[in-house]
This record gives sequence, C-alpha cells and structure tokens, in this order.
Amino acid sequence: MAGPIIACVDGSPPSVAAVEWAASDACRRSLELRLVHVCEQWARDSGSVQYCSGMLDAAADRARGLAPGIEVVTEMLPGQVVGDLIRESAQADSLVLGSRGLGGFAGMVLGSTSLALAGHAPVPVVVVREASTVRHGRIVVGYDGHHSQAAMEYAVTQARAQDAELLVLHAWQPPMLSSYAAAYSVLTEDFKEKANAVLQEVMPWKERNPDVRIVDDERCDHPVSALRNASSTADLVVVGSRGLGGFASAVLGSVSHGVLHHAACPVAVVPPQKAAHRSR
Repeated sequence: MAGPIIACVDGSPPSVAAVEWAASDACRRSLELRLVHVCEQWARDSGSVQYCSGMLDAAADRARGLAPGIEVVTEMLPGQVVGDLIRESAQADSLVLGSRGLGGFAGMVLGSTSLALAGHAPVPVVVVREASTVRHGRIVVGYDGHHSQAAMEYAVTQARAQDAELLVLHAWQPPMLSSYAAAYSVLTEDFKEKANAVLQEVMPWKERNPDVRIVDDERCDHPVSALRNASSTADLVVVGSRGLGGFASAVLGSVSHGVLHHAACPVAVVPPQKAAHRSR
C-alpha cells in the first residue's frame, strides 16, 4: 500500500500553494495527506507552539475544503527541519514543500536546506512556487537514460493521475568548437545518433503505458534553458536527483539551481531508489 503524501506547513504563501498541490495530488491518487510542521527549539522557547498548532489546523481546513474525500492528518514535530523531514518521509509517497518559507523553512530552495532534502530525501520532493491558475495538461520529464528511470516512473504516474500528456525531454549541449562550419556535419550526425538512442529507450515506456500519451523531444540546448522553456506550458517538471550527460547534477549542482529558480511550474526531484515502486 502506498504511503501518504507529506506536505510541509509553515504559513508562507508558497507553503499554502504546496498544501493545495499536495491535496489535489492526494485526491487524484486516493492517498492520505499528512501535514507536517517542524517546530524548532527557538520557536518553542518563544512560546509559538499555539501559533504553530493553529497554522496546521488552518492548513488542514484548506486541504479538506479542496479535497473533501481524502484523509488529512496533522503533526507538529520538535527538532530540526532537514533531519525530521528526511526521517518522516522514509515511508511516504512524496514530500511537498513551498519554494520559500518562513521560520524553519526559510531559504528552502535557495539554501543548504533545499539541497539537503532534494539530495537525501528517499522519496520524490515536489517544490511548489505558487498556486497554479492555468492547467496545461502536460507533464515534462528530463530524460538522460538509465539514471532517469525513477523520474520517468514518477512522471508516468503523474501524467496518468492528471490525465495529461507526458513530454520526455532530452537536452544535448554540443561541445565548443572553433570552426562551426567544419564541425556542422559531425554535430548533426552526433545529434541524430543521440536522438535515436533516446527514442529507442522511450519506446518501451510507451508500450507499457498505452493509456498515457507519451511524446519525446530531443533538443540541442542547455538543459536549464530546455526545461525552463518547457515549463512554461507544463503543470509539473520532473527530474532525477542524479544524472548523466546534460542532466548530471540536475538537482545538486548549477543546473538544479537554474531549474528551481526559473521553472514556471512545480518541480519534482526523484531519487533513483524509488524506481521499483512506480507504474509497473
């Protein structure tokens, strides 16, 4: 049986958007929703426990209003944000949080806290910037081959649940060459070979999931630029937490910073070890 979706609550606008996204996802996939707030020691010392409890209750009311059929539970944890959330997520389906927060979640995307969760949480981590007002009917997944299998499985699950098209995007950045004219034919052939290899790898996913419309797109572009542009017409961008080629260090390095800074929709970061639990 699938674990619950855990949404991080801290009262900030992105946190509210994360709760709304998590509630919708829980409703679509018939999963329990757990709303969690980590009340660190400084907050307890300042007498903010009652405020934190009220924040959780308000988030639960919001979630139940958006998805009345799902089970919603709340929990306030003492301790430190990263360690507590990593431990809590061990048996979860996914972890959903806002891109920026207040209190313990400050700097969640831009600082070390976000990198720690994206790099070490054992489940998909979905980062939500703001509430969505437009539905595009498309999920985008960054694909680089073997290291993208878990990301592909999560993306297929989301596309099926959202009745959306799945765009499999492979971005290939050519090396810097001194003579473009002389190297043009070589680059063209190399790109064709890479594109054909991706097509062959994506084909089994189409065959195993005939109920999901899966299309592939190979682009000669920087991965940040490719994913950013694709995100403007997507409801979710999915990347693996580790990769090869254009998506190497897609979350833990400079590419991830670019995607998380500039993606126009929620971003899901999927660790490789969840592969066996998705869409098979």
